[in-house]
Amino acid sequence: MDISKLKFDEKGLIPAIVVDYATKKVLTLAYMNEQSLRITMDKKLTCFWSRSRNELWLKGESSGNYQHVVSITADCDYDALVVEVKADGPACHKGTYSCFNDQIFENDEINEFSIDALVKLIEGRKTDKKEGSYTTYLFEKGRDKILKKVGEECTEVIIAGKGDDKKETIYEIADLAYHVLVLMIEMGISTKDIFDELASRHVIDKKVKQEKMV
Repeated sequence: MDISKLKFDEKGLIPAIVVDYATKKVLTLAYMNEQSLRITMDKKLTCFWSRSRNELWLKGESSGNYQHVVSITADCDYDALVVEVKADGPACHKGTYSCFNDQIFENDEINEFSIDALVKLIEGRKTDKKEGSYTTYLFEKGRDKILKKVGEECTEVIIAGKGDDKKETIYEIADLAYHVLVLMIEMGISTKDIFDELASRHVIDKKVKQEKMV
């Protein structure tokens, strides 16, 4: 990146939107000056300018929640940055994964499905039990019941796949994915944990391929 192209404001700052590399969720909005940006690029760790303390702030220096920089991208006007990171811990000073947690508005006419929304729904069925809910029923029965269902759904996927029935296989994979999410929540495993594991395997797979090509 050619830093000279960036347009810092009258205080010498530029907004930096920090995004989780794996989940693409916005973690926080902070500000950088030229010095903190250069430190960020040099250390490959996010460094910001604290407007309240009027000093440089290396994220994680006191908390241990470092943010390892994957990429930095400028917008079309060169007056804002998107910083993709792999985070060691929560981004928010309140201890939450992201600083953006309090939804102000949602358009009910556009109900787009997302894994994050499904996870929140399943989590809600565990913490705020709903009578008649199958998900709540699974949590009440406990881990053995959940594991049994995961095993059953695995078998159903195998049967559908073996029968070369694409529609049925999709249906059974969806059932399996749902029950796996229930198991994850029961065990305190986040989607980020899975993304991170898959990302580490992707790197290994690339290395293996490179070795075979040599």
